[in-house]
Amino acid sequence: MKIRAAVLNTIGAERPYTDSRPLVIEELELDPPGDHEVLIEIRAAGICHSDLSVVDGNRPRPVPMALGHEAAGIVKEVGNGVRDLSPGDHVVAVFVPSCGHCAPCAEGRPALCEPAAQTNNAGALLSGTHRLHRADGTTVNHHLGVSAFADHAVVSRNSLVRIDPELSLHHAALFGCAVLTGVGAAINSAGIKAGQSVAVIGLGGVGLNSVLGALVAGAGEVIAIDLDNSKLALAKELGATHSFNSGEEDVIDAIRQLTNGGVNCVIEMAGSEKALEFAYQITRRGGTTVTGGLAHPDKKVSLQQVSLVAEERTLKGSYVGSCVPIRDVSRYVSLFRQGKLPVDKLLSDTLTLDEINEGFEKLAAGKAVRQVILFN
Repeated sequence: MKIRAAVLNTIGAERPYTDSRPLVIEELELDPPGDHEVLIEIRAAGICHSDLSVVDGNRPRPVPMALGHEAAGIVKEVGNGVRDLSPGDHVVAVFVPSCGHCAPCAEGRPALCEPAAQTNNAGALLSGTHRLHRADGTTVNHHLGVSAFADHAVVSRNSLVRIDPELSLHHAALFGCAVLTGVGAAINSAGIKAGQSVAVIGLGGVGLNSVLGALVAGAGEVIAIDLDNSKLALAKELGATHSFNSGEEDVIDAIRQLTNGGVNCVIEMAGSEKALEFAYQITRRGGTTVTGGLAHPDKKVSLQQVSLVAEERTLKGSYVGSCVPIRDVSRYVSLFRQGKLPVDKLLSDTLTLDEINEGFEKLAAGKAVRQVILFN
């Protein structure tokens, strides 16, 4: 079938993206779903920093590539072997299509699925195949097994979680990445305990979800940290107890003083080596520093090694919030419906597919938290 999709042909375009227009809306050929694959009609797709990191070259991927990985839609057709989804089902796309059989999947860590990591890096679906082509036969790569900036997509069955059709799809889209990654980092990766102090550095869509996750986990103090005062204000509206602009003088000392020597758990979501070093410096003795921000692969951090031992520190990574999507999506949706995860307050704007470059420029300029492209 013919679809409209936003395709990235060259990595590293100059800003502003409103002028360079790195994403081109093209008509592509989408093959029918193969075995254990599903055709979905995309209804909503969020613009995320993980998409931006491909556009700006921080996370190099093979091009041409149809971008987008955070989405919700409706099942239109299922391939052979798909027995638990039917046309008409509402679904959220998850950007790590866990195979269920490799060692990490068997250990209950589907975010680390090894076949998914290989095929995602290669721009293929979990089966290793491609379903996107131009009219001349040129293959177009898939982004993280989803390619959500399109009116339709073929994805692995293992990329989808069925949801209640009463949940609005423009809210549902956020649960596939921003909510799973941010809330999961707080609840699963950090394992926040009631009454602990928690700091979140980097208040984009994922970081603000970590703020919400810390609140749900019962943190005693939730400290929001960013360079943007408007994002700090939003974090306070969401329930953060304190906020600090990380560009201010003596801010590390101020946070240590507030928390009697340091924060129990610090979550870094800025995707910067400087932010991670900052996070480590404000973590208390015996505390935990969690990083879920994706910096350029060449970036390295400098830490005092002896402090890991003498202060019994923990430094750990968090990918997709250490989530089990089939378990956690429904849990987080339930919390949203109870008013405990007001992720709808993170929506900055809704766009059409043709406005996608304007959306990326807003994201790169730090003028948006979460923008959602709506279809139909």
